[in-house]
Amino acid sequence: MPTIASESTLSDEVRVYEELVRNTGQRTLEILEHRRKTATVHRRGWLVRRLLVLADVSGLLIAFALAEKLTVAGVYEDRVGPSIEYLAFAGMLPVWIVMARLFGLYDHDEERVDHSTADDLVRVFLLVTTASWTLWGFASLTNVVNPSSGRMILLWALAIVFVTAARAFARFLARRQLAYFQNAVIVGAGEVGQLVAHKINQHREYGINIVGFVDDEPRSPHPLLPEFRLLGSLERLPAVVRVFGIDRVIIAFSHRTEQEMLSLIRSLRELDVQIDIVPRLWEILGSELRVHGVEGLPLIGLRPLRLSRTSQLMKRGMDVLVSLAALVALAPLFALIGVLIRLDSPGDIFFRQVRRGSGDREFRICKFRTMAQHADDEKHRLMDQNMHAVNGGDPRMFKVPNDPRVTRVGRLLRRTCLDELPQLINVLKGEMSLVGPRPIILEEDRHVIGWARKRLDLKPGMTGLWQVLGASEIPFDEMTKLDYLYVTDWSLWGDLRLIFRTLPAVLRARRAY
Repeated sequence: MPTIASESTLSDEVRVYEELVRNTGQRTLEILEHRRKTATVHRRGWLVRRLLVLADVSGLLIAFALAEKLTVAGVYEDRVGPSIEYLAFAGMLPVWIVMARLFGLYDHDEERVDHSTADDLVRVFLLVTTASWTLWGFASLTNVVNPSSGRMILLWALAIVFVTAARAFARFLARRQLAYFQNAVIVGAGEVGQLVAHKINQHREYGINIVGFVDDEPRSPHPLLPEFRLLGSLERLPAVVRVFGIDRVIIAFSHRTEQEMLSLIRSLRELDVQIDIVPRLWEILGSELRVHGVEGLPLIGLRPLRLSRTSQLMKRGMDVLVSLAALVALAPLFALIGVLIRLDSPGDIFFRQVRRGSGDREFRICKFRTMAQHADDEKHRLMDQNMHAVNGGDPRMFKVPNDPRVTRVGRLLRRTCLDELPQLINVLKGEMSLVGPRPIILEEDRHVIGWARKRLDLKPGMTGLWQVLGASEIPFDEMTKLDYLYVTDWSLWGDLRLIFRTLPAVLRARRAY
């Protein structure tokens, strides 16, 4: 039964792994060397917490300075001098840090692989609202300072914007530091373990460096994995954790008995590492899980597969308001793109294609044209190239890197996703939604069968899980699973979070075919 190694056993293990450390990946060596040179081991939690505190203070100060500037310019009149308000605001900053800590705004980056500023939005909104109006109420009652309600409203709105922006920038800086990266080992080198490694390797922004696998009976390496490094059996896991400075252990199934795995996990908890466990039946579990319990026994609840009338109205209301406002605001950009397309190549400005919508209905999706005229005539000639393209050349998805049919302007539009903007028209017409399953062509829809057709319960979206998590880099089967999880796990907050995560996903270097 695997347990923590004794000190004498550990010294033997260290000698065994010295050569393995020398032959490990470059990123692992960089992280270990960085930690060796650092007197105190500063890892992700230490780094991100301090940058987020600095971001909060900076965002609040900028918001206050702007509010003060607008007030001085005559927007609002106040009954106390600026110097008194600056002192009062400075005194509030430590209170803000304490309240932010209580709201859990500094706790999740070290634990959650995919935590982002989008996940903080609700807490930031609630915290700014609570802090602003608590301060205003206290000031009004004590009369120490007496700011106008107009200035407080302005400060409240600016603080939400600038604190959120500052936090996003802080995480941007953190992800470029070696201290942010976590060395991880995966327990289980089977299909699931290798899938976990592949998904993590697709997202550099997660800051997870897969050192290798620990397993007694590993499977052959998957072709999608750039490196497959087997570090030994489960008995050697404690030594692996110490030698490689492992921060995170991911349990992805093993052939060991349940009691042996429980003993292993309990032993690992003494080594100060984050432990992530891939649950059974993970294929049907989304991020909006409901965990409840019976006398200490945790139960995972799955909601019924139905969307209430209220939820449907909320989703449609957001679609109409946002798409209408965006179409009005982006009208000049639409005109500019239309001119560039016409100047670049002859043909229509817009491209329309039949797609499968909700309830098995067909609709014509609208995009900016990115290919030369008569591009469809070349499609059959490129079918063979698709077989060697991406995702193992899955014939169910026609994706060709460096497609020769794409125009110069079209290549720029695809890279920036600006070619997708006319889909706002489809959203306004009710054929699509801002967020939803991928709108697939009819040829692809023929391969979606059985439970996967549940994806048609909601309208296809301009963005969604597939677009945010990897787009063309995600295989067809994974795409249908993500769409299924989105439909069965829908929430309005989930839609808002995906919208906020879309821009960073576009800015990252992703392939768009």
